[in-house]
Amino acid sequence: MFRYMREDIETVFAKDPAARTVWEVICCYPGLHAIWLHRLAHFLWQKGFHFLGRLVSHFNRLLTGVEIHPGARIGRRLFIDHGMGVVIGETAEIGDDVLMYQGVVLGGTSLEKTKRHPTIGNRVVIGAGATVLGPISVGDGAQIGAGSVVIRSVPPGATAVGVPAHIAGQREATKLGADLEHGNLPDPVLKALSATLARTSRLEERVLELEKALARLAPNMMPARHRPSLVSEDLARRIREALQEIIDPGAGINVVELGLIRDIEVKDKEVEVRMVLTTSECPMVEYLTDQIRRKVKSLNGIENVEVTLLPEPWQGVRKSVPQDNGG
Repeated sequence: MFRYMREDIETVFAKDPAARTVWEVICCYPGLHAIWLHRLAHFLWQKGFHFLGRLVSHFNRLLTGVEIHPGARIGRRLFIDHGMGVVIGETAEIGDDVLMYQGVVLGGTSLEKTKRHPTIGNRVVIGAGATVLGPISVGDGAQIGAGSVVIRSVPPGATAVGVPAHIAGQREATKLGADLEHGNLPDPVLKALSATLARTSRLEERVLELEKALARLAPNMMPARHRPSLVSEDLARRIREALQEIIDPGAGINVVELGLIRDIEVKDKEVEVRMVLTTSECPMVEYLTDQIRRKVKSLNGIENVEVTLLPEPWQGVRKSVPQDNGG
């Protein structure tokens, strides 16, 4: 028993950089108290003292804010960070070296007295507020993003995010660990949306190329908006109007209204679009620059397009958009 307690204390120091002293960990970590009290409750439950086991579990809930059914099976070195609001059901099973944050729920989805709660593998990380429902399994080394609702099994090493949760990535076994990068989780919905927008842009580009080819055969058949313009001011205006069709998937607003386009300079058949980013490490920078090049180059009279990223900070959504005079 004392060996397990020492192991639990060492786990706190390994997984929480805020831990300073042994006495602080022993006296001030409710997640640690919850695990120790659960071991007592689980022992009583296995010996057939179900009422006493539930009573200890209830006291555990009052003291720590963590509700663990005495029938739940928990492996070694589980760390519940902060602890408040965690609920672990009767038939839940948790492996070794699991890291769990506040508000996590391992819940059931059936009224039958069968296996109705999740099975969590080894080295799994479950983010704050995540809910895992039903007799599903979360494989070794998997990560569950904060606030996710998991209703399907998660394979080993995978990252699941969203409501309902989707598999957003797979990591190699050699890289599995107990650190969840809360600010750097992938977004599968954004990836799918970006791919769809990119495909739509390519289709539009093909249609415009066909219109240009048709115009060479019969100029009068081409829509007026696609006919060549000799005035740079008009060309800059048409470029800005075209860029309003490019949506930033992360913000849901076109790049012009979002204030990303700072300036458009037209020189003969060459165009330079100067833009800023919402953040210094914008994940959509390659997508946006590619879409801007495609969209501008699709206009008649333009042969070369350059997109320049300015170092100035983004100032937020602009209420009014100044009109360029063509440089």
